[in-house]
Amino acid sequence: MKAIPILLICLGLVSCGKTSNDGSYPLTTCVVSGEKLDSMGEPHVFTHEGTEVRLCCKSCLDDFNKEPAKYMAKLKP
Repeated sequence: MKAIPILLICLGLVSCGKTSNDGSYPLTTCVVSGEKLDSMGEPHVFTHEGTEVRLCCKSCLDDFNKEPAKYMAKLKP
């Protein structure tokens, strides 16, 4: 019986780092480049100050980090 709770804990830990794709992300384009999020393969997804951010590729992260407030404003309704 101990195996079931341990398995559930492990599954929970594995899913902690994943983001949901439930359609709640407000944009279909990269906040930095304006490119479609899947145009460069899997989007680069990270959290900035508690908010999920999706970029078309990891190389856009450098530009994002230079002016995060400018790009975060694009995520607000």
